[in-house]
Amino acid sequence: MTVNRRVFIAGLAAAGMAPAVSRAKSGMPGQLTLGEMQVMTLSDGHLTLPRSMLFAGLEPGAVDQILQARGVAAGAIHPPINVTLLRHAGRVVLFDAGSGPGFQSTAGQLTAALDTVGLAPDEVTHVVFTHCHPDHLWGVLDDFDDPLFPNAQYLMGEVEWEYWFDPNTASTISGDRASMAVGARRRLEAIEERLSRFGDGQEILPGVAAHASYGHTPGHMSFELRDGQKSALIGGDAIGNHHVSFAQPGWAIGTDQDVDLAAKTRFRLLDMLAHDQMQLIGYHLPNGGIGRVETAQNGYRFIPAN
Repeated sequence: MTVNRRVFIAGLAAAGMAPAVSRAKSGMPGQLTLGEMQVMTLSDGHLTLPRSMLFAGLEPGAVDQILQARGVAAGAIHPPINVTLLRHAGRVVLFDAGSGPGFQSTAGQLTAALDTVGLAPDEVTHVVFTHCHPDHLWGVLDDFDDPLFPNAQYLMGEVEWEYWFDPNTASTISGDRASMAVGARRRLEAIEERLSRFGDGQEILPGVAAHASYGHTPGHMSFELRDGQKSALIGGDAIGNHHVSFAQPGWAIGTDQDVDLAAKTRFRLLDMLAHDQMQLIGYHLPNGGIGRVETAQNGYRFIPAN
């Protein structure tokens, strides 16, 4: 089934109808090299989120001022979805799996993006998860509800796994997120036999270390990539946008489950990234999501790589 779906996507590409890959050409945004590590981001499309989902409880005028200064248009927010692809030591590793066909119509384009860079889903050797929200986990299943990456090993933080695999989560999480919990458990059941769990600080693959960044979800993980003196942080949704969360890291973001802990995590990561000048790879950041963090007035700013 996977092969047939790939042939179908390839046909769309030939007709000029396939979704775009996030900057796959050398020298363009969306790529970096860390020693022997080759890293790029692939586009799974974008989300459409009402401002009330992100900024409820914040002063609208203050939010608008930040958004306008960063060129964000009025109305809904349209964050990009950047899935990180790592090629290293014979491994083909994805960090998160995108949205798949069951979430928003503007998302779920990862298979087409893989095809554009000459990869089939069965060539992916590992899928590493930051957390279990739909735009990160639901893409593990294809249009036919079969595993999209049939040869991959899956890796997830122990705390995140325990939370979303618990059947009680659907009844204890806030009501508007119950369907997310049900959907997460269904997909975790489908990949359970091929999934390994890890803790904070573990080197889960050569040169890839887990970095606890809780708050957005109970067990959210970021990942440090390091080869020699070069390093980068795959931040997932710990820093979920390039505007409010940089200018005012302490402000509550509505998509975070524990807003206070998430704000503390943001401050810590932003301070580390700015101080160490470590590159950041952000799941919902612009221009392919790769850039650096700089201090700015009382907050920070994101500087895309290109």
